[in-house]
Amino acid sequence: MSAITTARRLAPGLALATGIAVVATVIGRFLPVVGAPVSGVVLGAVIGLVRRPSDALKPGITAASKFVLQLAVVLLGAQLSLLEVARVGVASLPVMLGTLVICLVAAWLVGRALGVVGNLRTLIGVGTGICGASAIAAVTPVIGAVSVEVAYAVSTIFLFNVAAVIVFPVVGHALGMSQHAFGLFAGTAVNDTSSVVAAASTYGTQAANFAVVVKLVRTLMIIPIVLGLAWIVGRREQAAAALAASEAGAEPTPAVRWTPRRVFRLVPWFLIGFVVAAAVNSTGVIPGPAHPAIATVAAFLITVALSAIGLSTDIAGFRRAGFRPLVLGLVLWVVVSLSSLGLMALTGSF
Repeated sequence: MSAITTARRLAPGLALATGIAVVATVIGRFLPVVGAPVSGVVLGAVIGLVRRPSDALKPGITAASKFVLQLAVVLLGAQLSLLEVARVGVASLPVMLGTLVICLVAAWLVGRALGVVGNLRTLIGVGTGICGASAIAAVTPVIGAVSVEVAYAVSTIFLFNVAAVIVFPVVGHALGMSQHAFGLFAGTAVNDTSSVVAAASTYGTQAANFAVVVKLVRTLMIIPIVLGLAWIVGRREQAAAALAASEAGAEPTPAVRWTPRRVFRLVPWFLIGFVVAAAVNSTGVIPGPAHPAIATVAAFLITVALSAIGLSTDIAGFRRAGFRPLVLGLVLWVVVSLSSLGLMALTGSF
């Protein structure tokens, strides 16, 4: 497919998301407490409910909700230095690791109590504890989750992503959080990158920069979690295969080897781009006066992406998810939020 053909295919949906983002930006100017990203996702969701996007619009809307957002994250990195990324990452570790452990334990306990089956419980747990759909996508082939379980988990996670974008800035202002404190809160308690960026951008530019760095470190937790799950699943499969092989008198199947290349592929490209952009900025290649312009472009791209996400809201998916997974998602969302605030208070991060 040629570049011109691709552009024509994406143009209608991108134009719609951009138009909504322009309106949302105007609303954000008049209502700074609400902000452009939240306005974009709400406007997009309302429009999507009134009239579902046609097939001609869907390719551009998908591109806006994914690639445009990822590009915005890379641009956010162009305003930071590697030293700052390292410093923020190390400082956030106690809160980030604490909330992750609490979330995974709560997912196991609450999921069992609610009767949510194993794979679905795992997907919602890692999605809430690490990075939403990205973590779900990384874990799915490892544990052998089926498509319906993935759909349930993604729908549940998405619902509370939207809730976090709306509720978290209100909580931050009510608690009088600084820009850095709210960035840490959003980066550790909101599960999806898009929602982290949207919530933090509503609070302020410094909060957004801080939150993305925290989110970067948190996303890297995909690697040990996936490797751990792969080891557990591999042990089970190897034991089953060995038993079957011994009964059949054949050699057992060797375990899957996790090479550095395979592990590296678990990290999303845009987070790598974020670090590269920060490295370039650390060299002084990007002049200081250019940073406000980059921040403005990044903020608008975030609004475009969130407008597209609003347009693609799948209400039917929420209905299909059923009652128990939603309750599990709600409980984990509250647990992670409260544990993040509690650990921030204990570590003096407010």
